Amino acid sequence: MARKNWIKTFKKLHKWPAIIIAFIAILFAASGIVMNHRQLFSAVDVSRKLLPKNYHYKNWNLAAVRGSVQLEDANLLYGNIGIWKTDDDLQQFEDFNQGFPKGIDNRKIYSIVQFNDALFAGTQMGLYKRDKTEGFWQKLQIPVEKERIADLEIKDNKLLVLTRNYLLESSDGQNFKKIQLPEPVNYQRKTGLFNTFWELHSGELFGLAGKLFVDLLGLVTILLSVTGLLHFFFPKWIKRRKKKIQEQKGKEDHPLPHQGDNRNQKISKHENVSVEKLVSTKKKNLHWHNVVGYVFALFLLINTFSGMHLRPPLLIAIANKQVAIIPGTHLDSPNPWFDKLRRIHWDAANRRYIFSTADGFFFADEKLNDKLIPAPIQPPVSVMGCNVLEPMGDNYLMVGSFSGMFVWNTQNGRIADLFTGKPYQSPEGMARPIGTNTVAGFVQSGNKAWWFDYNRGAMELNAQNQSVAIAAMPDEVRKASPMSLWNVALEIHTGRIFEHLVGSFYILFVPLAGICLMLVIISGFFLWWMVFRRKRK
Repeated sequence: MARKNWIKTFKKLHKWPAIIIAFIAILFAASGIVMNHRQLFSAVDVSRKLLPKNYHYKNWNLAAVRGSVQLEDANLLYGNIGIWKTDDDLQQFEDFNQGFPKGIDNRKIYSIVQFNDALFAGTQMGLYKRDKTEGFWQKLQIPVEKERIADLEIKDNKLLVLTRNYLLESSDGQNFKKIQLPEPVNYQRKTGLFNTFWELHSGELFGLAGKLFVDLLGLVTILLSVTGLLHFFFPKWIKRRKKKIQEQKGKEDHPLPHQGDNRNQKISKHENVSVEKLVSTKKKNLHWHNVVGYVFALFLLINTFSGMHLRPPLLIAIANKQVAIIPGTHLDSPNPWFDKLRRIHWDAANRRYIFSTADGFFFADEKLNDKLIPAPIQPPVSVMGCNVLEPMGDNYLMVGSFSGMFVWNTQNGRIADLFTGKPYQSPEGMARPIGTNTVAGFVQSGNKAWWFDYNRGAMELNAQNQSVAIAAMPDEVRKASPMSLWNVALEIHTGRIFEHLVGSFYILFVPLAGICLMLVIISGFFLWWMVFRRKRK
C-alpha cells in the first residue's frame, strides 16, 4: 500500500473511532482517578436515587448484607449497609453505626465478633470496637500499614484479626501481635496474573509514584479527548465564520442608505481577526494534541491493554494464571501471603487454622510453625473472593462466593452443592468466573437462616434447602445507605453503569472500548510519525 493510502487509512481509523470513544474515555479517566484514591474520597456519597434502578436496593440485594452476629436479645446485620440492630425475625431495625466516620465506604463491614464483652468490627478502613449496648464505635490502632480487615475470628480466649497481609492476635482486644504466616508447601515466588495486571493498571505496582503517574495518564486521556474533539469542530467553526465574512462583504458592496461604510469595514476587520485567532488556536490545539499523544502513547497502550483483561470475557483467560513477581515492585514482598489473605476459620475440633486465600484454601498448625498445606480437594471460589465461611458442625464448612454455595467436608474433601445436594464436579477447561447463584452473604437467627444473592437479594433456607424470598428491605435502611463515590466510579469504570441500557451486553463494554482506544492510540501515533513529524523536520 502506498504511503498516501496508509495515511488516509490511519486518518479514518483515528478520526471516527476517536469521536465515538472520546466521551467514554473521559469517563474512564475521571473514574480511574477517583478509584486510585479510595480513602481520600471515602466521605463522599452519591444518592442511589440519582443512579439507574438496578442500583436501588431491593430485598437486601447488592451485597447489602454479608453476615450477622447474635446477641442475647437481638441480632446485628452487617455488610455494605453498615451495621443494623434487629430482632430475631428481622422485622424491626435500629441504626447501630454511631462512631464511624462520615461516608458509607467507612462503614463497609467485613466481619463482626464478640470478645471480652465487647463488639469488634472489621471494616474496609480498619478495626473498630464498641460496647454491646451503649456507646459508639472507636477505631483501634493495629501494627500494620494497610488497615483493611479481611476477617475476624475467635480462638479459645484470643481475638484473631486477619488483614490482607498478616494475622493479628490479641488477648485483651487492645494490644495486637503481628504474625507473618509461614510460606506454603512447595512455595514459589509467584503471583496471579490478574493481580499483576490490576496493580499495573492502577499504577500501585510501582507504589505511590506509579499511582500518581496513572493519575497523570488519566489527565492526559481527558486532554487528548478534549483537544481531539476541538480539532474535529474547528474547521466547521472557521468555515461558519468565513461564510459570515463573505456575507458581510456582500453588504459592503451594496450598502443600505442608513449604513455607513466605516461601520461595515470595522465589522469586517473584526471578523477577519476572529478567523485568524481561530486558525491560530486550531494549530496550537493540534500541536499539543500531537506532542502529548506521542509522548504518552506507549504508556496509554500498556494501561489500556492491562485494563481490558480485568473484566470478562478477557478476565477468563488470566483468572487462574500465575506469573513471576516483578523485582522491585509493590508485589515484591518477603511476605509470601502479601495481599492474598481473605478469610480465617479456627477448626477447634482438629486444633488447626483454615485460611481462604487468593491461591485457595490452606491448613495451618496451631502454633503456626510449619508450612501451610493446601487443601487437596477444595470447593470453588470466585476470583472476587470467599463471602461465606461458616461452620456446619465438626469437619464441615459452608463456603459461599459468586461461584455458588457449597458444603465442604474438610476431612475427606467431599463437596456438595448446598442447594441441589449434588456432588460438585470441577469444570474442564475455561469456565465462567461466576455461577448461577452469586452468594454475597449468609445470616442465621435461631432456627432460621437466609442466604443473600447479589442480584436477587435475601432468600430463606428451609428444611429442603429451597429458596423463598422474604420481606422487603425497610425504607429506613435504604435511605441511610447511599453509594460511595468510589463505588460509583467503579461501576462507571467497569461499564456496569450502562447495564440498564444494553442489558447483559454491558460485559463487552470494557473490551470493545479498550480495542477502540488502542486503535485510536496506534493510528494517532503513526499519523504523527508519517505526517507531522516529517513536517516538523
